[in-house]
Amino acid sequence: MTNHRWAFSIDALQRLLGLESLVVVNDFTALAMALPLLQPSEMRQVGGGAAIAGAAMGLIGPGTGLGVSGLIPLGRKDGAEAWIALQGEGGHATLAGRTAREKAVLAELEQQYGHAAAERAVSGQGLVDIRKAVATLDASHQCLPVLTGAEITRRAHCGDVPCAEALNLFCAFLGTAAGNLALTLGARGGVYIGGGIAPQIGDWLEQSPFRQRFESKGRFSAYLSSIPVFLINAGQSPALLGAARVFDSQRYGL
Repeated sequence: MTNHRWAFSIDALQRLLGLESLVVVNDFTALAMALPLLQPSEMRQVGGGAAIAGAAMGLIGPGTGLGVSGLIPLGRKDGAEAWIALQGEGGHATLAGRTAREKAVLAELEQQYGHAAAERAVSGQGLVDIRKAVATLDASHQCLPVLTGAEITRRAHCGDVPCAEALNLFCAFLGTAAGNLALTLGARGGVYIGGGIAPQIGDWLEQSPFRQRFESKGRFSAYLSSIPVFLINAGQSPALLGAARVFDSQRYGL
């Protein structure tokens, strides 16, 4: 667990609990399996056209870290669409800046961490570090108050200029990462944004550079402009339902 000190053995835990079967699955892999079951009321579209039924879907979401997954169609089995969820670590892919300011912020993150992974910018801690980087670049870091990601977001909505820039940079980096994912998977079934942060900044996200960065991929900009992005805004996370689907698929060999 990259962002936690926990460690355990799956086999040992299964024996300890006396379970016939124990499946341990990444939270975003579970959430990906629930994507086809999302209701319109549980999603908010941020640009793009209509999702293509049966096409690959991308999933990305900032929280404690940056979760990344995808859902790949396997064709129809027993009259229903079959899918496989990806289990990867896309949040640790290197993040690229598009503007001089973005590149300077990422240089600050690289100096701090040694590698400017997407997760270093697009996460709760990432938002805090972006604001620190902005203050350092503007030579105002000596009087910088300690703020959480939630406080930065609140101040941005209240007109705090450095916090607003940090939140816009956060959204821009999220757009870049989400666009990369869409191209990698050919996610014409849509890109979905999960995690705990995005639903809290939905209005800001729509007005931010997010969508422009998502589509700004040179010769494939037109391709990406048609791909919808959906902000998952469910009252209760659908990940538990997705985990049940993962368990059934592994248990019955689907």
